Amino acid sequence: MPMITPELIQRFDVPGPRYTSYPTADRFVEAFGEDDYLQALRQRGVGSSTASQPLSLYVHLPFCESLCYYCACNKIITKHHERAAPYLGYVERELDLHVRHLGGAGQPVSQLHFGGGTPTFLNDAELTGLMDMLRQHFAFAPKGEYSIEIDPRTISAERLAVIKALGFNRLSFGVQDFDPEVQKAVHRVQPAEQVFALVDAARTIGFDSINVDLIYGLPRQTPESFAHTIAQVAELRPDRIALYGYAHLPARVKSQRHIRTADIPVAQHKIAMLSHSIAAFEAAGYVYVGMDHFALPNDSLAVAKRQGRLHRNFQGYSTQPDADLISLGNSAIGKVGATYSQNAKDLLQYQDLLDHGHLPIVRGVALSRDDLLRRAVINALMCQGSVQFESIESAYLIDFRATFAPELARLRAMHDDGLVHLSADAIEVTPLGWFFVRGIAMVFDHYLQAKESRAQFSKIL
Repeated sequence: MPMITPELIQRFDVPGPRYTSYPTADRFVEAFGEDDYLQALRQRGVGSSTASQPLSLYVHLPFCESLCYYCACNKIITKHHERAAPYLGYVERELDLHVRHLGGAGQPVSQLHFGGGTPTFLNDAELTGLMDMLRQHFAFAPKGEYSIEIDPRTISAERLAVIKALGFNRLSFGVQDFDPEVQKAVHRVQPAEQVFALVDAARTIGFDSINVDLIYGLPRQTPESFAHTIAQVAELRPDRIALYGYAHLPARVKSQRHIRTADIPVAQHKIAMLSHSIAAFEAAGYVYVGMDHFALPNDSLAVAKRQGRLHRNFQGYSTQPDADLISLGNSAIGKVGATYSQNAKDLLQYQDLLDHGHLPIVRGVALSRDDLLRRAVINALMCQGSVQFESIESAYLIDFRATFAPELARLRAMHDDGLVHLSADAIEVTPLGWFFVRGIAMVFDHYLQAKESRAQFSKIL
C-alpha cells in the first residue's frame, strides 16, 4: 500500500465534503421552496423527454429503539412502535401529491432504498402496506435494485423472508465494528454470531446482494482491534462493503457528545485502519470501488467501476445512471432535473405542511451551468478516479485548461506529492491519491474558497 507521511496528513487532513451531491447540502437555501420543486416535477411529467426514464425512490423511516452515539442521521428515538402508523399516513399524503404533479401513476422505478433511522422498526404489516402503496403509484422494473437497511437487533430469519417476498433484493446490515468494547462505547451491542446467522439466512432465502456497513475511527478502536473485525467481515464475505470514516462533530450532532474525544483514534491510527482494510479486502478478492466502497468482482458495483458506469448519489456509490430521485419522509433529500431539495427535518413541521396540502419542501437549490460543470468534474474524480478533458469539453462546450486554469495550478502541488498525475489531456488519481480523493475534488468546489465554509464538515481522514 502507498506510504502516507505525517507531513501529508498535516497538510491534507482537512475538513471537506463527501460529495454525495454537488453543490453539497450546506448550500441549499430556503429561497428554494415548494413552487420551485413543483416546476421541476412538472418538467419531467407526462410528455417530457425525461418522463420515460426510470426514477429512483428513497423513503426515510426515522424511528429507532435505541440511540447509537456515533449516528448523525435524522432519527427519532422511541420504543413506541405505534408512532409508525401515523407517520406512514403522512408519507402516503406526500406520495399522492408527488404523483399528481408528475402527471399520474405508473411512472417506472428502477431503484428503491429504505433508510433511516431503522426501517426494520416497522412491523411486517407496516412494511407490506408501504410497499403496496408504492406499487400502486409506480411501475417497478423487474431487474431493479430494491434495498433496505437492516439493524441486526431488530430482525430474524422469518422477517427476512417477509422482506424478500415484498420485492427487496438487496440488504444492508449495519455492523460498524464487531469488537465488544467498541460496541459498548457507541451504545450498539450486537454479537458477531447474530450477524453471521442473519447473513447466512439471507443467502439461503435468495437475496441478490448483501452489504455490510463498517466505520473506522470509532472510540476505543485500535488498528489491531479493527484488523480483527476486518478479518471477520472477510470471512462473512458480503457482496459489498461500505467502509466509512467516523465524523466526530459533537457541536452539530448531539448524540456524539456521549463520546469522549480522548477515546477517538488519532489520524495516524485511522490511516492505518483504512490502509490495512483496503489491503485485506483486496487480498480477500474484493474490488476497491472508491472512497468508501468494496465489492466482489461479479457484483454490479464492481462491474460498473470496470466499465466506467459508476455514479454517486446520497446513498454513496451507485450503478444507476443520473436518475431523478423522489425522496419521501422527514428530512429526505431528492433530486429532480437540475435541482436538489430537502423536506422539513422537524417531524411536526413535516406533518403540518402536509396537513395544509403542501409538499414539505423547506430548502433546496437550482443548479447553475457552472454547478453542473463542476459536478461532472467532481463525480468523475470520485467515481472513475480520472477526468478526461475532451469528454468534459464536448459535453459543456468549454476549453478545460482555460476554464480551470486556477484549479489545475492548485493541483500541481498534489501532482508533486504523488496524489494525482497531470497530463496534457487528463487528471488521474494515483493509488496514494485515493486516500485524499475528497481533498482532490475540493479543488473544483466553487463554494469552498473561504476556510470558514469548511468548518462544518468532517476531516478527510
